[in-house]
Amino acid sequence: MENSGQRNKRTMVGLVTSDKMDKTVVVKVSSKVKHPTYKKYILRSSNYKAHDALNQCSIGDTVAITECRPLSKGKNWRVSKIVVQAIK
Repeated sequence: MENSGQRNKRTMVGLVTSDKMDKTVVVKVSSKVKHPTYKKYILRSSNYKAHDALNQCSIGDTVAITECRPLSKGKNWRVSKIVVQAIK
């Protein structure tokens, strides 16, 4: 059976660190990785720009983001849902 262009899209959960742009939020995603030499787990984080069509997200929210087609030069993710909303 042909896949017809669809593929499994990556999803991540992270913390919103900036909402200053229109319809865009910056999400910080942290992960634990094992150091190759010292075998100790260390925390690494990456920032992703995600599309927030309704401007619902605010700083401190925990959101789930899903990979999508490129929406701009640096925006390849979309906010799929707000997991935990920050206290305002």
